[in-house]
Amino acid sequence: MRQPINKLTIEGFKSIRKLEDLRLGSINVLIGANGSGKSNFVSFFSFLADMFEKRLQYAVAKHGGAEAHLYLGSKATDRIVGRTYFGKWGHAFALEPTADERLVFDEETLYYDGEAFRSSSRGHLESVFVEPHEYREAKNISENLYSVISSWVVYHFHDTSDTAKVKRRGAINDNERLRNDAGNLAAFLLRLRNQHKASYRKIRDAVRLIAPFFDDFKLRPIPANEDNIQLEWMQKSSDYPFLAGQLSDGTLRFICLATALLQPEPPSTILIDEPELGLHPYALALFAGLVGGAGERMQIILSTQSAALLDHFDAGDVIIVERKDGESIFNRLSREDLHDWLREYSLGELWEKNVLGGRPNRCPA
Repeated sequence: MRQPINKLTIEGFKSIRKLEDLRLGSINVLIGANGSGKSNFVSFFSFLADMFEKRLQYAVAKHGGAEAHLYLGSKATDRIVGRTYFGKWGHAFALEPTADERLVFDEETLYYDGEAFRSSSRGHLESVFVEPHEYREAKNISENLYSVISSWVVYHFHDTSDTAKVKRRGAINDNERLRNDAGNLAAFLLRLRNQHKASYRKIRDAVRLIAPFFDDFKLRPIPANEDNIQLEWMQKSSDYPFLAGQLSDGTLRFICLATALLQPEPPSTILIDEPELGLHPYALALFAGLVGGAGERMQIILSTQSAALLDHFDAGDVIIVERKDGESIFNRLSREDLHDWLREYSLGELWEKNVLGGRPNRCPA
């Protein structure tokens, strides 16, 4: 059963001093200038993923320690608070910094149907709840909480360098889910071709629309090592197999995006940071169309700076992110408030004119 996030609270995390009860819909488009806090919002979900997988302390240390995660550091902020509500479930936590640059739980609580379902004691370094066996005891609850929250995925398809994982060989059996960097794209597409033919054809056909020369993927074990696979593709009117490195960066990113949005067994919630990178305007329009269709099957959160992409969404889907006095402020647009403006201008045009807010202030002359 699909369990999208209904509302979210973040306090004391990076540039987000206080974001309380932000309502999230099926499609959510965050737009703001560089440094406004969009990426910090997205990274909060990576932070949650590390927490749910019991690697919080490793992730905190890897990304600069507790000081780097607290809003303006520990002198200004004494704790990070997060609360997420999805379906009838809720998960809340508070983390406090330690002298050795770790974050320790001050509290962690699960909610069900508005009531505290279980609370933990203080002082643990990793989540004590987020394990599948913890929820098998719960009566009259059809969803497994762990399977929902562990399925939230932050996709980063930025790396298309020569050493990008999506271009390298990988294990052919690494195909259960699309990894957040699409490093197992070839293995995942092979499973779709074998087990979910309709979804596979939709992905292939979407790629054909933005790359007319593209015929199909060539998905096969590497002859010298049949436990591995790499991404190959065929060009129309040719029997020569090409490698992923022979695609343009934009085409390869679009393949990753289309696969994420058209996968047959999607996560409850996905986040995509700056999907517009390297995409032609036509590909951007097609991507937006895929988002619209996928929003019926999964919850989607996009972070963008693209006015062209913004034009393809409804005002009610859009959240403006601004940096004011050092903190990130989030405001959802209202179609009613913009009714008169939208008679003459598109959302992208209003963004560029700074009617919506969130644009960088001009330097004084």
